[in-house]
Amino acid sequence: MSRLANAFTKSESPDFIPFITAGDPDMKTTVELALALQEIGARVLELGIPYSDPLADGPVIQRASIRALDGGMTLLKAMELVPVMREKGLTIPVICFTYYNLLMQLGEDRFIELAVENELDGVLVPDLPFEESDALRAKCRAHGLALISLVAPTTSDARLAKIGAEADGFLYCVSSLGVTGVRQTFRKDVFNFLERVRAASRSPIAVGFGISSKEHVAEFNNYCDAFIVGSAIVREIESRVEPLQDEATRAESVQEIKQVLKQKFF
Repeated sequence: MSRLANAFTKSESPDFIPFITAGDPDMKTTVELALALQEIGARVLELGIPYSDPLADGPVIQRASIRALDGGMTLLKAMELVPVMREKGLTIPVICFTYYNLLMQLGEDRFIELAVENELDGVLVPDLPFEESDALRAKCRAHGLALISLVAPTTSDARLAKIGAEADGFLYCVSSLGVTGVRQTFRKDVFNFLERVRAASRSPIAVGFGISSKEHVAEFNNYCDAFIVGSAIVREIESRVEPLQDEATRAESVQEIKQVLKQKFF
C-alpha cells in the first residue's frame, strides 16, 4: 500500500487518476496507454475489468467492456498486464476496478494472492456494499492492498463517518447520481458533499463520474485531492479503435490521445 500512500502530491491542483478498460481495444494498447497516461501526469491508474453487466458504468464504458470481452479479456489476463506495464516503466499505483461477481468466481483469497503477485496496489468493487466488505477489507489489509470505498451525495453523515474511518488508499467520491459518463454541469450541492467527506476522513478524496474538461477540474480544485476521468478517455480510445489495433499506427494514435488529454485537462 506504500506506493498508493505516496501517490498524492498534495499540491494546489488536484492529481489526475485516469480510468481505462483492460483489453480495450486490445492488450498491447492497454499497456501503451497506461505508459502514456503516466507520462502526462497520472498519479494512479484505475484499470477497469470488463464485465457483461456493469451496473455502475454508462454506455461509453459499457461499449469498451464489450470490445474487451470480444477480444478475450478476463480478470486474470487483466492482472497479468500489470507486470508487463511495470517492465516497460510504469511506476504509479494500479487500482483494479471490478465487479464482485468476477471476484467471487475467482475467490477472494485467490484474487488477493494474484493481485499481490502481479503488483497491484488496490481494488475497487462498486457493487460491494461497505457493510458487507469487512472480510475482504481485512484480507486486503493483511496483504498490503487497499480496498477503495465509494461514497455519494446521498451517503448519510452517519454512514460517511463509518466509511471515512475505515478508508484505505483514498475515498472515491461520486460527483452525481447515476452511472459513469460525461456531464455538462454538476449540482451545486456536490461541494457541500465533498466538504462533508473531508470532515469525515483523513484519507485523500478523489472525485469521479462526469469530469471531462479542465473547467470541471477547476470547479473541484478546492474540494478534492484528485480527479478521476473515465468516459472522456474511453471516448478517445473508441474513436481510434482500428488504428490502435494496427501495429503500424498504434503509437501515433496513442500519441494523439495523449495530446488531446493534455489539452483537455492540463
